[in-house]
Amino acid sequence: MPGPLSTTQRSEQPMPEPLRLYVDQMLRLDVAQALRNEGHDVVRASEVGQARADDAEILDRAISEDRILVTLDEHFGDWVVLPLSKHPGVIRLKIDPTTSKNAIALLIPFLRLHTSAQFSNHLVIVSPKRTKWILTA
Repeated sequence: MPGPLSTTQRSEQPMPEPLRLYVDQMLRLDVAQALRNEGHDVVRASEVGQARADDAEILDRAISEDRILVTLDEHFGDWVVLPLSKHPGVIRLKIDPTTSKNAIALLIPFLRLHTSAQFSNHLVIVSPKRTKWILTA
């Protein structure tokens, strides 16, 4: 006769949808790794030869790979400097101080609440106190 079954109870929370993310060069490797640990498909700009790329090149790469761009760069949202039209989404983090720990603490819970479709053609400015969604196309 087999022994008692051992079961592990899991949270009833649904697993978030894995997102395709493009993390710009302003965010460190540990941020990308934390996102990967959450199951997201993450590419860092510095891992694909874009460590010194300008904002337009970064955005073009994210769009061409159908990835949501994650950035700290304030130029995303300045329509004169970098106009946005159709894209998979841009998430701009506003944190102070801009540490990896703060970025991870803000970004991971936020991404758990959303699907890739929600980000399409939106600039989302995420800060500890509020989130602002801007339709760009």
